[in-house]
Amino acid sequence: MEKIRHLLATDLDGTFVGDDAGLKQLLAYYDTLDEPVALAYITGRHRASVIELIDEASLPMPDILITDVGTVIYHGESLLEDELWTEKMTENWQPNNILKIAEGISGLTVQNLPHQRRVSFYASSAESAEALKISLMKQDIPHTFIFSSNRDVDILPEGGGKGEALKFLIEHYVEKEAGILVAGDSGNDLAMLEAGYPAVIVANARPELTDIEASELLYRASSSYAAGILEAWQHFYGGR
Repeated sequence: MEKIRHLLATDLDGTFVGDDAGLKQLLAYYDTLDEPVALAYITGRHRASVIELIDEASLPMPDILITDVGTVIYHGESLLEDELWTEKMTENWQPNNILKIAEGISGLTVQNLPHQRRVSFYASSAESAEALKISLMKQDIPHTFIFSSNRDVDILPEGGGKGEALKFLIEHYVEKEAGILVAGDSGNDLAMLEAGYPAVIVANARPELTDIEASELLYRASSSYAAGILEAWQHFYGGR
């Protein structure tokens, strides 16, 4: 695929999706621009769940799809898996050992996923999540640990996550000096919001994002969901 010149890299649930009127307004605005804006969906959902959401909500197909909290990258019209990223994500990955360690910690419920690109849990308390984090560190299990929404625990391969996947995407698929906007609403978006590109926290964001240090690259929208994305795009790029 050709290098991308303008890119919206956005979380789905609670960010791009959540307000149909706002989304229609955002997409209509992009249609008025002189050059197309490519879409990258960066989500905690797995691929089949994303495709289901696209059908249900009549979303445009993305140019890039990053699933499972940044552990799998798909690209192009056929959404082919990026083998280089997959190789990186599977090199030192130990999902069975992670599951075994979690068995000894109360308050964790394994999420039912179609694969083991990540291992995820629902935590009944922050203490349960912290206990798993400490246990994995003591056992020297290579991993990336993310606790978000005061409930969701995602254990990813070392070097994984939305932020690192975004950087890989931009390095391999995006032109230098491209217009980029990153959008998110929850704790598992934090790494990509702080990755060093123009970014927006939509107004409906979860409380865990309230303490992020302000910067000229981080815009806090007064509007929610896709309307907040449009507000931020116009803030950074005007009519471009």
